[in-house]
Amino acid sequence: MYTEKVMDHFNNPRNMGSVENMNASGTVGNPKCGDIMNITMRIENDRIEDVKFKTFGCGAAVAASSMATEMVKGKSVKEALDVSNKKVVEALEGLPPQKMHCSVLAEEAIKSALSDYYNRQGIDPKEVLGDEFDALDHDHTHPHK
Repeated sequence: MYTEKVMDHFNNPRNMGSVENMNASGTVGNPKCGDIMNITMRIENDRIEDVKFKTFGCGAAVAASSMATEMVKGKSVKEALDVSNKKVVEALEGLPPQKMHCSVLAEEAIKSALSDYYNRQGIDPKEVLGDEFDALDHDHTHPHK
């Protein structure tokens, strides 16, 4: 059911925890269905110097969180904004259809943290995130099968 890459990131998650001296934090999820992800970052000179996650959810959610943090660590904010749920799934070498929402959660958590970063800088996140910012104004919901 799961690829070796998904199992590796589930069994050996990278970047788990909270970043000390963070200046960006994003939490997305829906407590009713159990998937909640928090990503914290320390961004310096427009580069993500450190990123960590805490995820409450299934193995696919943990793996997607781990992979997403690996994909943005050391990258510029602009590069991090290009991380999509499809890119997370590709990096994990696939997810079962009923677990695709986990990759969406990872993408939304990154964008939520970056939105928080821009707010802290006194910049309207809509100027950077555009329409995607509006999607972060409500809880992430998805059907479970």
